[in-house]
Amino acid sequence: MADALEATGRYRVLRQLPTDPQAFRPMPDPQSLPAGHRIGLYVDVETTSLDPRTGDIIELAMVPFTFTDDGQIIEIFQPFQQLQQPSQPIPPAITALTGIDDAMVEGKAIDIDAVVGFVAAAEICAAHKAAFDRRWLEKLTPVFATKPWVCSLHEIPWKEEGFESLTLSYIGMKSGFFFDAHRAAEDCLAALQILKLPLPKSGRSPISYLLEASRAITCRIKAPNTPYERKELLKARSYRWSDGSDGSPKAWWIDVPQEKLNDEITFLQSHIYMRPIDLPIRRITALERFSARAD
Repeated sequence: MADALEATGRYRVLRQLPTDPQAFRPMPDPQSLPAGHRIGLYVDVETTSLDPRTGDIIELAMVPFTFTDDGQIIEIFQPFQQLQQPSQPIPPAITALTGIDDAMVEGKAIDIDAVVGFVAAAEICAAHKAAFDRRWLEKLTPVFATKPWVCSLHEIPWKEEGFESLTLSYIGMKSGFFFDAHRAAEDCLAALQILKLPLPKSGRSPISYLLEASRAITCRIKAPNTPYERKELLKARSYRWSDGSDGSPKAWWIDVPQEKLNDEITFLQSHIYMRPIDLPIRRITALERFSARAD
């Protein structure tokens, strides 16, 4: 029936992505993998707030998968998923979003030793908003600081491929699938199913972009004391504002590929400062990218 509807050209049918944890087999011993197969780890956290300094993790999911150097996901494995009781009651807005309430997490704690075991087996960590998840997880255990990280939100050219929104739910629907969002394991499993699909315009595997990003060096340029009247120029060029709440000086900043560093410095000197100027620049690899340590 679904095929018949789609064949008319007047309907698009959404199919449910498989996100039942029991449908996937447990992660094998890394030593048993075929040559050229590597283990990655897709992660997601649910939290009581947006700020790791004041909130708590209430759910962690990690889904191991195997991939090849040419950018193919070979197999997705059974997720690790655990709840944790926070130090304060869960805000009603978080319960409404995730379905997790105080009764569900009472007396629960994430098994850190088990987490370390999962992370140790992986060669790379991925998340859909890595700048969010990585900061929370490095607070949970420093093992997450030992791995390179990639971001499926920012390091895949979704818009160039025709996706107007970058949420996993939208990307899935645009690709013909749907899933129950905002529970950590379901989000991870859905993300990996989506990452297995070829991109609609280029035909490339999405994860091939992530592997490229994991090898790239970016440069973080901070532009302090910029003239107020030129802030719109900075915004139009995708600079972001740091208000100093993290202890660093207030400044506009941007991350650019290393090969575009000189072009960006030229832009700042000719369009913002109107003079030669030495700027704070930090070179960042995937070992620090998306971490608070890169700020």
